[in-house]
Amino acid sequence: MAAVAAIASMVYGQTVAHPRLTDAPTVAPCTVQGEWATPAEKNCYATTPDYAGTMAYLKRVQVAAPGQVKIEPFGKTGEGRELDIVIASRDGVFDPAAIHAAKRPIVLVQNSIHAGEMDGKDACLALLRDMVITRSKASLLERAVFVFIPMYNADGHERRSRYNRINQDGPQEMGWRGNGTNLNLNRDYLKADAPETRAFMAMFHRWLPDFFVDDHVTDGADYQYDVTFTIDDGPNLPTATAKWVDDVATPTLERYVDEHGHLASPTYITLANDNDPAQGLGFNDNPPRYSTGYMILEGRPGMLVELHMLKDYKTRVTGNYEILSGLMELVNRDADKLIALNAAADREAETMGAHPLSNVKYPLALAWGGQTTPFLFRGYKYTRELSAVSGAMWVRYTHEPWSVSLPAQTGYKVTAEAAAPAAYIIPAQWTQVVDVLAAHQVEMTRTMAPWSGTVETYRCAGMAWQEPPFEGRHPTFNGEAQHDPGKFGSCVLVREKLDFPAGSVVVRLNQRLSRVAMAWLEPAAPDSAMQWGFFDSIFEQKEYGEAYVLEELAREMMAKDPRLKAEFEKKVTSDPAFAGSPQARLEFFYERSPWYAANRIGLYPVGRLSNLDGVPVAK
Repeated sequence: MAAVAAIASMVYGQTVAHPRLTDAPTVAPCTVQGEWATPAEKNCYATTPDYAGTMAYLKRVQVAAPGQVKIEPFGKTGEGRELDIVIASRDGVFDPAAIHAAKRPIVLVQNSIHAGEMDGKDACLALLRDMVITRSKASLLERAVFVFIPMYNADGHERRSRYNRINQDGPQEMGWRGNGTNLNLNRDYLKADAPETRAFMAMFHRWLPDFFVDDHVTDGADYQYDVTFTIDDGPNLPTATAKWVDDVATPTLERYVDEHGHLASPTYITLANDNDPAQGLGFNDNPPRYSTGYMILEGRPGMLVELHMLKDYKTRVTGNYEILSGLMELVNRDADKLIALNAAADREAETMGAHPLSNVKYPLALAWGGQTTPFLFRGYKYTRELSAVSGAMWVRYTHEPWSVSLPAQTGYKVTAEAAAPAAYIIPAQWTQVVDVLAAHQVEMTRTMAPWSGTVETYRCAGMAWQEPPFEGRHPTFNGEAQHDPGKFGSCVLVREKLDFPAGSVVVRLNQRLSRVAMAWLEPAAPDSAMQWGFFDSIFEQKEYGEAYVLEELAREMMAKDPRLKAEFEKKVTSDPAFAGSPQARLEFFYERSPWYAANRIGLYPVGRLSNLDGVPVAK
């Protein structure tokens, strides 16, 4: 076979070698900046410091600027490393309650959640220095408070190797994507399996920032941009906040980055077809397993920063520095507006359960709706060849600019929604489900006595579980693929009389975290407890009928119900698989009997309450 079977199409330009596959990463020329150069700067961005080196530099800054910088622990990793935030405040006020009372906006930046993508960490070290040591960026603390997590996935950060990210150009060694138990923390925000996630939630709600940033490095296509970013603006974000994001924040940050020596894209670049860039850009779904998707539930703007993997490390770190600088400038300028938007979002969330059920619809599962918008894509010319290795088209990028208008998939389509109840009631025995809500600091009360009542709930059927595992579980959705309710099965709203023991949990939706509660407790929501497998046991049959018993039952049922007999006979003649399975033929009758109904298979145990009348809970 020839090395290349055929050339299917070509955009002219000579292809270039992938920089990550060379012996050493690209190292850009640099000038070391004296005693306060960051560890990355001292090595001309060839390296990034390890955990100890990072914290040593930060502690030096804290000692040099004690009235403006504080390092504060907020938990430990699974391997026992301390998790820290670094706070930069112009006047030495480090108490979040006092900062909020003074109407000063808080920006929280998270770094190294994927610890091979540590660019934001080194950018934050340099920005902190320039805020409080060189003071060239001191104005960024005029009103805003800068808080950052240097190494969120600290365990993955220390699993260092030059072979951790084949796609990335530098530094020489980098951390690992998963945490100490190989969980991807940026798929854990709603289910909160990891100790890091639970520590984050406690810290986040103590600080309740006004703007959140999650710093990353891309995978995917090659293109001219070195800084790509996106700020969620979908239907679950309050309308006024989404308008500020679209009309003010996004264009302001794009312009700032471009004016400071970098090239920004105000959208995270995902190709609709990885083997054919000309087909345009795909849609980025962002359910609350992700950090910025979770921020939507909190009613806070959240920005995903993605530096381009194939740019050298200096370009990436300084690009991250500039977008954070631009954000701090914007937050200082729009402080009153941003604080007011967040307060309005909180008030909206607190009233969700106060409305009649028919008046409030809450969109739960989002998917792209097939709309496209022209997007000026600044890419590179490329060739496409039919590969003799993979048998697929092989895209090889050049470094010759290719700027072209491409269709970008945009717009949201609501694929599932639910009316907001006044409250949920969760039986006391479902402790893991309740523990997750507690980790999110959702307000809950418990019943003081047993209670039985007719409630709204769901009957679910047709579930299918993913193989192999995804993030340590076998969810009912398809891993990284876009949420598809059709693969989830179906849950139909019903009214049932259910029993709730003393100590059952009542979650009122008159609280700020009402969206978090709904996203966790509504089965069709893309990252609900149901979809992550917390309720799998309700689909297990525990009582069975022996064949000789069911033989008698089947005859009795057909004798009493001729229509049932006709239905059975039709299925036997029309369904060969059914006809050939003695077990299926007997189960046909068992599933239509009162004995099967008593199994309550697929009956969701959580109740939806329109009011709390008669429920033995403190008012």
